[in-house]
Amino acid sequence: MGTHTATTPFGRRPMTLALLASQVTASQIDQKARASKWEVFRDIREAKQALGATDRALAILNALLSFHRAEELTAEDSLVVFPSNEQLSRRANGMSPATLRRHLANLVITGLIIRRDSPNGKRFARKGEGGAIDQAYGFDLSPILARAGEFKALAADVMAEHKAHRLAKERLTICRRDVVKMIDVGINEDAPGNWQGFQGRYEAIIARLPRTAARSVLEAICNDLEDLWIDIHQTLESFINSQNLNANESQSERHIQSSNPNVYSTDESENGFREINEASGVDAKTDNVRALPHRDLPLGMVVDACPELLTLARDGQIRTWRDFVAAAEQARPFMGISPSAWQEAVEVMGQEKAAVTVAAILQRSERIASRGGYLRNLTERARDQKFSVWPMVMALLRERLDVHAKTSGSGAKPDAAPGQPEPVEISDALRKSMKKKGWERRGGTS
Repeated sequence: MGTHTATTPFGRRPMTLALLASQVTASQIDQKARASKWEVFRDIREAKQALGATDRALAILNALLSFHRAEELTAEDSLVVFPSNEQLSRRANGMSPATLRRHLANLVITGLIIRRDSPNGKRFARKGEGGAIDQAYGFDLSPILARAGEFKALAADVMAEHKAHRLAKERLTICRRDVVKMIDVGINEDAPGNWQGFQGRYEAIIARLPRTAARSVLEAICNDLEDLWIDIHQTLESFINSQNLNANESQSERHIQSSNPNVYSTDESENGFREINEASGVDAKTDNVRALPHRDLPLGMVVDACPELLTLARDGQIRTWRDFVAAAEQARPFMGISPSAWQEAVEVMGQEKAAVTVAAILQRSERIASRGGYLRNLTERARDQKFSVWPMVMALLRERLDVHAKTSGSGAKPDAAPGQPEPVEISDALRKSMKKKGWERRGGTS
């Protein structure tokens, strides 16, 4: 006579579609399926949150697996275990009956086991001839074998998420440390920069960090911190470059003064510009070239020295200083100069001289790595009255004069660029003074 497999729970426990779905899944096991019960249990333990299983429920599942004698779970063997509550409680570290029932229900709801209740709710097995079990009533472990692949994939996903979360926390720690210490360096070294603004941005970002944050929140905060890090790093890098530039200029000044005390000059910097140290006062009253920074620059001379700006001027023409400033403002974003750097230059130098400085940087932009940082450096030097736009323009103009001299020697006459004023004529006295003081040899510096 055949036996009927129980599908509904005993007593007042209701039958649900979820329970029926678990039974359907367990009935579809491949007859050749095999799995190590402890390896599957480790996967279940890793994926417990995704499955909805509790710690106590896993302790009970561990005890249930221990009642299955074989190391492997196979479809050929009976996967129903039938320990009493007393035995199960003993192997579950002395769990109380009420707690045991509650977490057994959790295992059933999560689909990890199936109840195979007897008519009276007791757990037992009926053996046939030869001692083989014909019918068993208790807890069916078939879902563990049927879903072994699913548990393995869930465990891998959980471990990957844990790793990503750990890396995000490490990234956050490093970003916070870098930003805080770099702000401290900028403040302690008196580097030019909006350090109060940087500090405010950092505090606003960290204020969004909860006590327990998800990975997506950590990554969003890290992205904002890295943007802040980039701004701070660029500010410090510009300051370092300016310090290196000043050191090179100071070394050149000492060398030139020792070889010829009547001439005060700086070598051309790595960015291609040369500047006059107006604070030195060497022959300031008698040297005609050193007196140049105290006069206004003619517009025609500036445009002739910086023809690249014409390509960004309206209609390709510059007739007034207003046109010149507008062209410089048009060139600023293409050169990577921030609005704050431009505004600071205007406040310190004045609008026209700031525009001349931008035009000169544009003229030799291929020699300057950080144009915004170089403009900030020149602005700081102008603030200390150690910078004038005259030497920059004269250096550029000297190059144009050299080209003009070579072309004149060949009998050709260069044409002015469209919209550009006619080449500026320099007086013989000024040309002789430039030659006497070494302007043409040193590229327009004194």
